[in-house]
Amino acid sequence: MSDLLLVDAVRRLAAAGVDNPRLDARLLLAHARGDRVLFESLVTRREAREPFAYITQRKEFWSLDFQVGPGVLVPRPETETIIEATLTAFPDRSNALNVLDLGTGSGCLLVAFLKEFMNARGLGIEKAKETQTYAARNIESHCLGGRCAIQAGDWAEAIPGPFDVVLSNPPYIKTSKLARLQPEVARYEPVQALDGGPDGLQAYRALAPEIARLLAPKGKAFLEIGAGQSNEVASLLSQAGLEIERVVADLAGIQRVLVARRLQ
Repeated sequence: MSDLLLVDAVRRLAAAGVDNPRLDARLLLAHARGDRVLFESLVTRREAREPFAYITQRKEFWSLDFQVGPGVLVPRPETETIIEATLTAFPDRSNALNVLDLGTGSGCLLVAFLKEFMNARGLGIEKAKETQTYAARNIESHCLGGRCAIQAGDWAEAIPGPFDVVLSNPPYIKTSKLARLQPEVARYEPVQALDGGPDGLQAYRALAPEIARLLAPKGKAFLEIGAGQSNEVASLLSQAGLEIERVVADLAGIQRVLVARRLQ
């Protein structure tokens, strides 16, 4: 394929405001495998700021490969902080833990957890039908169908416990800030996975009492939070009868995960 074609793709992506136009152009070229027509269509989609992961239908998380597409939140590196926190909280990887993933999305958290804890079993709850399909595919592609399942539901409604581990990456962006997000997010990613209501805390208000109900006596919950939300979310969890064990920062130093347990 002509070098001039690649140069033109880089120019177009840069003009569209793509952060890493040269890298994206080269990766799209590799994905097209020499098909000039396909490459042109991929560049056009990225030029419109469609997420790279939607174009290739793949995203890496915890060094694992996940299928993603429209209707599914693209897994973020900072969400890996949840998995890191679980490994600290449960150092014995042979534990036969029962794990619940609320708002499972692509299934990345549930799959990554089960890959680390080989005797654990899991249940992922997801409201959106399209998203459930992606989660189920990812579970099967990682050969975990025998240890976990995806169930339709609105958070933890009608889910019986107890669970040793509860994971969740709920929507926590204030409604007023959604339109100011990067085009890749604001235009394409599912609003239901982003919109945390007027103050960004709507999902945590719903989750706190359910987590308190579902946790086993020695169980722990791991919740992703937005920047600056740790005190407010901790207060909601405390009011529901949970004790905050620790707050874990991501690689950028932002407080990203709250670890909570039941009051004994």
